[in-house]
Amino acid sequence: MLAEQRRSRILHEVAHRGAARVTDLAVLLDVSEMTIRRDLDVLADRDALDKVHGGATARRAPSTDEPGFAAKSVRQQAEKEAIAQAAAALVSPGAAIAISAGTTTWTFARRLSAVPNLTVVTNSIQIADVFHASPSPDTSVVLTGGVRTPSDALVGPVAVSALRQLHVDLVFLGVHGMDPGAGFTTPNILEAETNRAMVSAAQRLVVLADHTKWRTVGLSTIAGLDQADVLVSDDALPHDARKTLGDEVAELVLAPGPAVALPPDTHPVNAKPAHAIDAIQGDS
Repeated sequence: MLAEQRRSRILHEVAHRGAARVTDLAVLLDVSEMTIRRDLDVLADRDALDKVHGGATARRAPSTDEPGFAAKSVRQQAEKEAIAQAAAALVSPGAAIAISAGTTTWTFARRLSAVPNLTVVTNSIQIADVFHASPSPDTSVVLTGGVRTPSDALVGPVAVSALRQLHVDLVFLGVHGMDPGAGFTTPNILEAETNRAMVSAAQRLVVLADHTKWRTVGLSTIAGLDQADVLVSDDALPHDARKTLGDEVAELVLAPGPAVALPPDTHPVNAKPAHAIDAIQGDS
């Protein structure tokens, strides 16, 4: 295997797992640990990963980095579609739900056209437009006011004030990142405050986050991992994430995503496949 091929494989492993140890990479690629360390030096110099003691971790974006809606909408599309389909199974006819801004939640909203008699509260113009484009006479949409962010969320005191007067059965929350220490986060302080108000307005919290959000940390925390009643992710979620999240959230749902070769020991921990989702609306 050529050096660049080996480094490409290292990047794949680190990106997929979030982190990798020198010893494991040496065994996987059948080379010496010294060779792996040199490869990590080269990749770290390219800003392709972060080298740490004993291995490497995926390179993190700055905690204040906030990509726009268009940029985020083309990322992990297959995973978002799988998550959206699994999450839509949690919505019962006649429910009052809140949907936060984001491209994963926008994808989810597009799955709800067949659910009758919904009341939808959202701080996203994009999500409100989804229901406007496919109008249903028995669906009501409440759009909060607020200041528009780069990711097309309406945030700030006006949005918070509106949300504090409302009560919904479920909130479907999109997040910038999820981390054992930081919890569910966003790079925008005002969006975090608005999302916290949305979470407080709901009886149950459902977080929608694909596997790339694991160990990504935004500037401000929305909620702790243990506050989620349900977390819907995709089945490329790394083993350490499955274990941690399985212990923290009340229910972890892994939606089938694109075919990805996982390590042999990567098995769900306290996780249910999408087809085994229990309806939670009746418990509200």
